[in-house]
Amino acid sequence: MRSDLIPEGMHAIQQQMIAIRHEIHSHPELGFEEIRTADLVANCLQGWGYSVHRGLGRTGVVGTLANGEGRSIGLRADMDALPIQEESGLPYASRTKGKMHACGHDGHTAILLAAAKYLSENRSFDGTVHLIFQPAEEGLGGAKEMLDQGLFELFPCDAIFALHNMPGLPAGKLGFLPGPFLSSSDTATIVIRGRGGHGAIPHEAIDPVVVCSSLVMAIQSIVSRNVNPLDSAIVTVGEIRAGEAPNVIPDSAQMRLSIRAFDPVTRDLLQHRITALAEAHAAGFGARAEVCYERRYPVLVNHEAETEFAREVALEWLGEDGLIQNMRPVTASEDFSYLLEARPGCYLIVGNGDHEGSCMVHHPKYDFNDASLPVAATYWVKLVERFLSRPLHSPR
Repeated sequence: MRSDLIPEGMHAIQQQMIAIRHEIHSHPELGFEEIRTADLVANCLQGWGYSVHRGLGRTGVVGTLANGEGRSIGLRADMDALPIQEESGLPYASRTKGKMHACGHDGHTAILLAAAKYLSENRSFDGTVHLIFQPAEEGLGGAKEMLDQGLFELFPCDAIFALHNMPGLPAGKLGFLPGPFLSSSDTATIVIRGRGGHGAIPHEAIDPVVVCSSLVMAIQSIVSRNVNPLDSAIVTVGEIRAGEAPNVIPDSAQMRLSIRAFDPVTRDLLQHRITALAEAHAAGFGARAEVCYERRYPVLVNHEAETEFAREVALEWLGEDGLIQNMRPVTASEDFSYLLEARPGCYLIVGNGDHEGSCMVHHPKYDFNDASLPVAATYWVKLVERFLSRPLHSPR
């Protein structure tokens, strides 16, 4: 990216923000355990003149900067790491065994801190900025916890925005897509109750392992035969547990499924069919199925007006060459979806690099690309300045 597109003030703090990113990366913390990270964030924000609120969503931090009587905007970054043993070999690799920033939340936090420092030093906007540093995005629903504890009542936002890095896409380029962008994510645990016995006398038992094995294949028919071919859906059996010895038929076996969809109707259909099929399939073998179905993150739906506005800001700054063309929905999930159900806004992508050897997120050798940091931070600044310089009507 052309360096002249990055403001001098952002160039001036770039190395400081990269150092903060590396510090966070070296000390990863899992969901609702982000005490050290929250301390770092809060201390930075307080030193830069923000009003800081702590404890929302347990370890969440919200920094507020008011400058005038205009509208209010929210920007969110996630702070939590993953239970993965890092294998990157980097000098700033995780110092905590079994924990790693394998999804780039260290980068997202550093990006928002860089934007926070620049905004505090320049204040070229009329209104209020709420910077939301969220815990526990990785499966624990930190966004919903903050929402349930009054996030938008305490910090009203006319619109809310967030970003995520994406390996495999050009570093620093920005991607936008209105409508359904990320899939819902649900989990089902199916316990098959059979009748245990000796492996040499199978006719006197009801083998739950055989039921599970058959059920794995039967479940695949749901997407291919029950879901409209024009709708996307995924059902993955990621775990099967049964037995402890080769010559013993256990009493029970357990399966765990990951289920994803982009449409609420399809989401409901998947729950109904998985439950009904598991129960009927088990009964056909003389066994019994117990299905525990957990509705987790909803579909992330970007609002049309706010997404178009966010794209316009990027286009005017970077031109078409700075945008990721032909963005398509992603079958990952995000608890920012809860915030978009409560307020209009947009979730966007920043490329993390498409060079040979780059790793996808959740990989033990993944690392956030520091080259994207000043680009994404500058984009947040430009989005804030543009949003808080317009009349009090729709961002269109």
